[in-house]
Amino acid sequence: MQGSANLNVMIKAARLAGRSLVKDFREVENLQVSAKGPGDFVSKADMAAEQIIRDELMEARPNYGFLGEESIETEGNDPTRRWIVDPLDGTTNFLHGMPHFAVSIALEHKGEIVAGVVFDPAKDEMFYAEKGQGAWLNDKQRLRVSGRTRMIESVFATGVPFGGRKYLPAALQDLARLMPQCAGVRRWGAASLDLAYVAAGRYEGYWERGLNAWDIAAGVIIAREAGAMVEPLREGKDLLTAGSLIAANGGMFEAFAKVIRERPDA
Repeated sequence: MQGSANLNVMIKAARLAGRSLVKDFREVENLQVSAKGPGDFVSKADMAAEQIIRDELMEARPNYGFLGEESIETEGNDPTRRWIVDPLDGTTNFLHGMPHFAVSIALEHKGEIVAGVVFDPAKDEMFYAEKGQGAWLNDKQRLRVSGRTRMIESVFATGVPFGGRKYLPAALQDLARLMPQCAGVRRWGAASLDLAYVAAGRYEGYWERGLNAWDIAAGVIIAREAGAMVEPLREGKDLLTAGSLIAANGGMFEAFAKVIRERPDA
């Protein structure tokens, strides 16, 4: 797909940050790691990747705002546009030497995500989308959601909260209801890639609680442009601020959502 100038800037920034992450990933045992909270770590590689992205995006579009996981939000002179960035989605995987992590960059315009890039540098997979232009993988592969409509044939993804996080009981109850009805559930630890995999038809659906805007912003537009339905777990909430979502192909969404939303406090 021939992308817009903004999309090309996003792809370039994601590749540069990914290159830096891969270099550090090869030396993961030597990374300096500091505790950011229970079970949640930030590394020098994480912060360096965000700085690379910030420098690239702000040089190209100095008037846009910037919201990144590892830094204070910057308001731009153009109040209608904002970058939303997770420089290293899947930090725990990265720090444990597991090659499943991503760079996530989204562009928001007037409160709506209009472009998104999710780059998996370990596998050299670049997922990207712009509003109304479809979703794509690398240069030429158009992404389409899975055509499966039977729960028992379907594989889903989620995030299982770790440590003492408050959503653990809800997640375990979800699994107890869903797993007898499906072909499997995966927990791979990177929300942006979970949404990209729904877009690519690798998963039939995905849900998770306890999310931030930078975890999902790019993945949401990629999934939607590939044909997925994506909603907050609690209907009527704003997707980016709700902190939870559910996504699936159109033929699967109603049955899947019925199972996951069975809890009244979903």
